[in-house]
Amino acid sequence: MKTLEGKVVAITGAASGMGRALALHCAALGSRLALCDIDDAGVKETAARVTSRGAEAEAVRLDVADRAAIHDWARQVDTRFGGADVIVNNAGVSLSQSIEAMKDEDFKWLFDINFWGVVHGCKAFLPQLRKRPEGHVVNLSSVFGIIGVPTQAAYCAAKFAVRGYTETLRQELADTTIGVTCVHPGGIKTEIVRRGRHYEDATGAPTDTAAAAANFERMARTSAEAAARAIAGAILGNKPRLLIGSDAVAIDAMARMLPTSYAAVVRRAIRATAGR
Repeated sequence: MKTLEGKVVAITGAASGMGRALALHCAALGSRLALCDIDDAGVKETAARVTSRGAEAEAVRLDVADRAAIHDWARQVDTRFGGADVIVNNAGVSLSQSIEAMKDEDFKWLFDINFWGVVHGCKAFLPQLRKRPEGHVVNLSSVFGIIGVPTQAAYCAAKFAVRGYTETLRQELADTTIGVTCVHPGGIKTEIVRRGRHYEDATGAPTDTAAAAANFERMARTSAEAAARAIAGAILGNKPRLLIGSDAVAIDAMARMLPTSYAAVVRRAIRATAGR
């Protein structure tokens, strides 16, 4: 995609974090924004910030786990904007719990948002992208879609699934004018942990969401604004894969060099972080 000026960019999870930062960055580039989030007040605030900068935006409250709701939203975007040029499946939640102790309802809650939300977004918007001169799909995986980490089984499973789904989609669309990017962020300064469900830390010790969020915010290396600039650049450069942050680059390299033994490095890092 040569430019985002005048393009209709649909973003899920746009109430805060990378979704909000990307909406504001795309607005600065001249895009028209279709925004959704389960946080009604937050996504409306994002839209207000976009319109205050002279760009066009429409915000709706939406649970991406609801397939019918996403398809309804896509129809609204088609009616209001004439269809989307870009869909960014960004919405996501976090969960920390051991596999043995994890409740099925918690696993389902995360998977319905982090994986099925991506699937629903792609299925709902691909018909619109096919009608445009050029289109782009951006799906958010994670560095936890590259390596496994203790107490992150649900999150890793969903993000590995997003990675596989997106890489397959890219191959299926290779002969079209639709680009596909799989994004693997490292630690990004957002509220994803603060809004998540956290029962055990990576050492297996009991924790709470506030403690987990504070620790994550200390360790996160990349701002949401920097992540947004990188994602926009990946769309414009038609990059198939985007690592965000020096930590993401390092983790990817570790997984490549130590595909079966990186777990020992992860264990040492967890112990060092915990002061053990």
